[in-house]
Amino acid sequence: MTTSRLPGFYNLPLDERLERLAEAAGLPPSELAPFLALGLSAEQADHMVENAVGTHNLPLGIGLNFVVNGQEVLVPMAIEEPSVVAGASFMAKLVRTGGGFNAETTAPEMIGQIQVLDLADLSLGRQAILEKKADLLAEVDEIDPVLKKLGGGARDLEVHTFDETPIGPFLVVHIIYDVRDAMGANAVNTACERLAPHLEALTGGRVHLRILSNLADRRLASTRCTIPTQQLSFGEFSGEQVRDGIIEAWAFAAADPYRAATHNKGIMNGVDAVVIATGNDWRAIEAGAHAYAARSGRYTSLSTWGRDADGNLSGSLEMPMAVGTVGGATRVHPTAKAALKMMGVQSAAELAGIIVSVGLAQNLAALRALATEGIQRGHMSLHARQVAIAAGAAGEEIEKLAAQLVAEKTVRIDRAEAILKSWRQST
Repeated sequence: MTTSRLPGFYNLPLDERLERLAEAAGLPPSELAPFLALGLSAEQADHMVENAVGTHNLPLGIGLNFVVNGQEVLVPMAIEEPSVVAGASFMAKLVRTGGGFNAETTAPEMIGQIQVLDLADLSLGRQAILEKKADLLAEVDEIDPVLKKLGGGARDLEVHTFDETPIGPFLVVHIIYDVRDAMGANAVNTACERLAPHLEALTGGRVHLRILSNLADRRLASTRCTIPTQQLSFGEFSGEQVRDGIIEAWAFAAADPYRAATHNKGIMNGVDAVVIATGNDWRAIEAGAHAYAARSGRYTSLSTWGRDADGNLSGSLEMPMAVGTVGGATRVHPTAKAALKMMGVQSAAELAGIIVSVGLAQNLAALRALATEGIQRGHMSLHARQVAIAAGAAGEEIEKLAAQLVAEKTVRIDRAEAILKSWRQST
């Protein structure tokens, strides 16, 4: 049985961590071997992108302590920024005292857009399309018999009019397509291509663009959590102080787009790390998230924080989450395949619920730090290791140099180089 509680995991040597991780996931260590190897070979990369010359690796950490919908989850996180994995893991530890994260997803419906130009009368064009809506949906349903057998396929068709644009009026047809456990870009784009000649014949117009939208607002993932107030206390801060400070910090992001941009970036630190680790399209997720944050006409916070009836801290997060567990890099990249196997997810919906929960955990970590001791204290202690390595430290020197930089509160490479030089001259 999987467990995400691995006390002392951080203190284990790297190779022992992999053994412990495999044991916790109920897998043989060989299944997670891509984590320690390069994962993607140069030959594999050559088949994935043009002009390939090699690969570019990122650190892969494990988010611990997560409980999502009552299930223990080990979360792979590919990210170069210090403090993200640690912050999300610690917040997940606090959240599990309140029952963990409760996640939900809507149907995996993506939107394809087809632009119809050169129409003499938009209303007549729209009417002609809607009169043949059933036939058009049936046409799209024939594209992928396997997807249809799995319960996916065309769900609806909408026609939107744009009367005033820089090039004049035009129609945009939305095809709503259930893509099941795929991210869905290829299926939706194929559907748009199939409909294009039919729309031209019906309207007498000219179809121009036909492509999916990354504002996947029909494919949402949401999560919520409750943290008992007493669990929030630490050091000189009471639980009530931390709770209220988090809510006040969130209110800043809810009110001010300048703060909301950084606030949501913190959410995406957690979200993107899991999306990348599982071989999904993090650019699509980013685009959808920020567009969704501005859906009211003003950019604002994706998350919400407040107090429940018992005075405990409660948080929630909702955002588009177009991720897949089949197709694309999820089945090609060895590390992504191993990551999904370790997580034990059975569907794209389950993966989406985990990802949005990690985003809320990371949001909580950032708000807690900002509302109490400041964001730099924990972040810079971890960043100091990178500075030490960049200065040329090796082996045991890394931790020793990082500790001195933090103690001096001067985490700069010039100071690190000076300290390192003095040590080596004295030996």
